[in-house]
Amino acid sequence: MDENIANMSMHLYQMSSKLLGDTVKDNLTSVVLAASLITLTLGYVSKLLLKQSSDPNLVSKHKKNSTRNNYPPYIPSNIPFLGHAIAFGKSPIEFLEHAYEKYGPVFSFTMVGKTFTYLLGSEAATLMFNSKNEDLNAEDVYSKLTTPVFGRGVAYDVPNPIFLEQKKMLKTGLNIAHFREHVRIIEAETIEYFERWGESGERNLFEALAELIILTASSCLHGMEIRSMLDERVAQLYADLDGGFSHAAWLLPGWLPLPSFRKRDKAHREIKNIFYKVIQKRRRSGEKVDDMLQTLIDATYKDGRPLTDDEIAGMLIGLLLAGQHTSSTTSSWMGFFLARDRTLQERCYAEQKAVCGEDLPPLDFDMLKDLSLLDRCLKETLRLRPPIMTMMRMARTVQTSAGYTIPVGHQVCVSPTVNHRLHDTWVERMEFNPDRYLNDNPSAGEKFAYIPFGAGRHRCIGENFAYVQIKTIWSTILRLYDFDLVDGYFPTINYTTMIHTPHNPIIRYKRRKQ
Repeated sequence: MDENIANMSMHLYQMSSKLLGDTVKDNLTSVVLAASLITLTLGYVSKLLLKQSSDPNLVSKHKKNSTRNNYPPYIPSNIPFLGHAIAFGKSPIEFLEHAYEKYGPVFSFTMVGKTFTYLLGSEAATLMFNSKNEDLNAEDVYSKLTTPVFGRGVAYDVPNPIFLEQKKMLKTGLNIAHFREHVRIIEAETIEYFERWGESGERNLFEALAELIILTASSCLHGMEIRSMLDERVAQLYADLDGGFSHAAWLLPGWLPLPSFRKRDKAHREIKNIFYKVIQKRRRSGEKVDDMLQTLIDATYKDGRPLTDDEIAGMLIGLLLAGQHTSSTTSSWMGFFLARDRTLQERCYAEQKAVCGEDLPPLDFDMLKDLSLLDRCLKETLRLRPPIMTMMRMARTVQTSAGYTIPVGHQVCVSPTVNHRLHDTWVERMEFNPDRYLNDNPSAGEKFAYIPFGAGRHRCIGENFAYVQIKTIWSTILRLYDFDLVDGYFPTINYTTMIHTPHNPIIRYKRRKQ
């Protein structure tokens, strides 16, 4: 017993020293994060050792209970409290795929003192997508992350029935009539934005598209009053607010005086003040504009209560930032897939002329619908690089999947990334092949094999807008430039961010000769 304690203490000391050594040279956030993890780990170890000293049969009892209750296979770890956080953080997809091969579609492991149970494959994922919120709860997982960014009284800060009403209000404004107008707006924004790129060069594609996505989304989803105020200062506020979606915000208490937390909270207040002025001006004017802002001003809950200015401001923030990650990441990855395959890129350009006309007239919604090759490229990008690697819920009631019992308190997870490349579902699973969708959907027999936007009652309401936005942007860009990889470099995946962005996303471009 004493020897085990000594070994555990030494291992913890070595791990802590390395963690601190690796982060001291980084930034204050990393240092606080490392110190907090170490402190929590020490507390966890102390509690565990105290339990073991009072009950030497604790471990064997736990194993017996696990067998009796038929819990999912558990991946053991020699690192207390942190568990598999380091291995998972370095290469999460490979970690999950290895676990799938070894343990099957349902398994559990510990990270940072929490137990995660993954449901991989279409059949196992059925549990999450068919579940009710009172059984597998979203607020318990996401509210800590989203509430400081969106604000109180919206999204995961309210009871689920209220959130569903808010989503229905937003969905009302995301309709085909608006999409038809959005195509024109997005095309104009894109042409204006890329004027600064000149004739040729090398640029950070992800940074450019992230900025453009904010501009186009603000124009389409917020209205021209708010878009006209989107200068460099406001753009920086959006960036600071978006910085609230971080591993630190998910893991650490919100009251910690981290620079990113302070910037997030300041940006939230300032952006809301901007929105308040626009909302109040619109209310006073009595003017009826057919846009999302007016949709929310006119909306009421089932009980007849209208939305407050604070609720409208929070929903506008959520509408912009929740989709910004999906569109900027996906559109960037698609650019690199097209740059890597010049033949495919030229086929997409030829499709523009075949569908829209040789003189490449301005885009419209009906043209966009007929760009089937571009649509398949987007779909295949979302298969290989879905922006959200893991969807999570908290088990509030005991659940069953694949014959296993999932206890209350487990964080139940589905990984679109893993489901999209399982070898028993997808042929040539790692190949970027848009033509795989020409015939029947290769995963048609498996309902949840392809889930970049979720599924069922959990499906993302912004999916159709994302398709319109990304297809319009890339239709416009393909008419302007052709693209190449820089010295053959195709970006690796950046696992340090919550959304898996391309690492070092520099692309080479040259203006097309019409």
